[in-house]
Amino acid sequence: MDRRAERRLNLELPVRVWGVDRMARPFAELVRVRNVSHRGAVLVGIRSKVRTGELLDVQHGALRAQFRIIWISVSGEAGIQALAFEPPIWGIGLPTSFEMVGTG
Repeated sequence: MDRRAERRLNLELPVRVWGVDRMARPFAELVRVRNVSHRGAVLVGIRSKVRTGELLDVQHGALRAQFRIIWISVSGEAGIQALAFEPPIWGIGLPTSFEMVGTG
């Protein structure tokens, strides 16, 4: 059973990310996100060397928010979580964990 607090959609979206790498150098990249929820996603294809706990700016279309890096894999994926005050930026309807699927 999945114990995540939010439902996720397995889709890929293009995003722009920027931040500061491990060597304190600024970077900006075009990457993709997958496995999206209201508050988080998985970054795919990030080439810059980043650290867990660091902040990234993420932009999808005209919408932009700050995310914290939660985990990093050796294959170039990184789990990110939106800061508490940031609005969803994916531009798609995602069900929350408390929404009812049917009636009756």
